[in-house]
Amino acid sequence: MSSSVLTSRDLAPPLLRGALTLSGSVPLRVYAAGAVVFVFLLAAVAPELLQTHSAFKVDLNATLQPPSLAHLFGTDQAGRDLYSRVVKGAGQSLTIGVGATVLSMTLAILLGVTAGLSGRLVDGAISRLLDTLFAFPTLFLALLFVTVFGTTVTTQIVAVGIGTAPGYARMIRGQVLAVRGAPYVEAAKALGHPFGRIVRQHIFPNAMRPLVAMLTLGVGQAIIWASGLAFLGLGVAPPSPEWGALLDAGRNYIARAWWLEVMPGLAIVTFALSVTVIGRHLQDRLEGKVQAS
Repeated sequence: MSSSVLTSRDLAPPLLRGALTLSGSVPLRVYAAGAVVFVFLLAAVAPELLQTHSAFKVDLNATLQPPSLAHLFGTDQAGRDLYSRVVKGAGQSLTIGVGATVLSMTLAILLGVTAGLSGRLVDGAISRLLDTLFAFPTLFLALLFVTVFGTTVTTQIVAVGIGTAPGYARMIRGQVLAVRGAPYVEAAKALGHPFGRIVRQHIFPNAMRPLVAMLTLGVGQAIIWASGLAFLGLGVAPPSPEWGALLDAGRNYIARAWWLEVMPGLAIVTFALSVTVIGRHLQDRLEGKVQAS
């Protein structure tokens, strides 16, 4: 006669057991992060659904009011509703983050894959270039580009993309070299498969596997870098509600109106943290699949 031990999961109703199983495979923090990212995406695509006031309407009778039911995040020096401006600014901030990350990854793939697949001469030349660029801080490269070409959304995308590309390129090069020396690649070579086929079917897909997580992590980092540029006065020009521009505009009033810095800063940190949680989860799942295989 066999005996079994009943657990709380077994005693739970079927619907609850399903929820427990689902939360066991995907941590609840990932669902929470996904919900937060969805809200930010909604703000970027359709800000009017979340705004309570006009993001640009000036009201000199309501300047620098603290957070209240009338103005959830308070008002700025021109009496504009800060919550509505943060919501409206999500579009520009996420555009900069996604655009800079896509540009950075594109440059990184071109350089990293070329270096990893080429001979010693080309690999050495690209590696020295990456080492030279990597010696300069990301913010310095971005500052240099913005100073030369001006402060617009496009220049911020290009500046942050170029500034973050060297680090990603080095990682991709390392991935390509690691996959290139894998046993299954050596076996394909021994079977006489053409080099182009080996690259398409084996090297490139496996080397690019971590890019899904890297793209997710890169968006949050790009927004932080762009906000840093804006805080230094090299961001999108006012009255833009881009998050970094809001930080730059509010720093002169931080002693009188703390919310001008705290609220946009919370938006930046919350979004960056949420995409980082999702990116780390994707990275763990991908690494688990690689180890399992």
